[in-house]
Amino acid sequence: MQINITGHHLDITESIREAVNNKLGKMQQHFPNISSLNVILTVEKKQQIAEVRTHFLGQDFTAKASADDLYKAIGDMASKLTGLMQRKKEKVKSHSHQRPDQLEDSAEGEDLSESEEAFI
Repeated sequence: MQINITGHHLDITESIREAVNNKLGKMQQHFPNISSLNVILTVEKKQQIAEVRTHFLGQDFTAKASADDLYKAIGDMASKLTGLMQRKKEKVKSHSHQRPDQLEDSAEGEDLSESEEAFI
């Protein structure tokens, strides 16, 4: 998984890069279909803003968090993204359908019980 980090009005230090990689690197284990994450870190006055964008299961996801501390904003952003993607993953899993052969077996079982009732 590729993590692209961009800084607006701030320099990306090694500790910031390490914090982003630690927080978002874990996402590869839970969501192996992610190919890249685009992280934008911004400083506006006294507000630190962290934003991440990615594409997962046919949908674009964006999570944004702001705080007084940049590291807290990065953690909040990672939590929001994980929640969004987890909901999408559960939604996709909950819409699974039965196989056609299972439907035919259950339909045949119903036909037999109806025919048995006709003979009684």
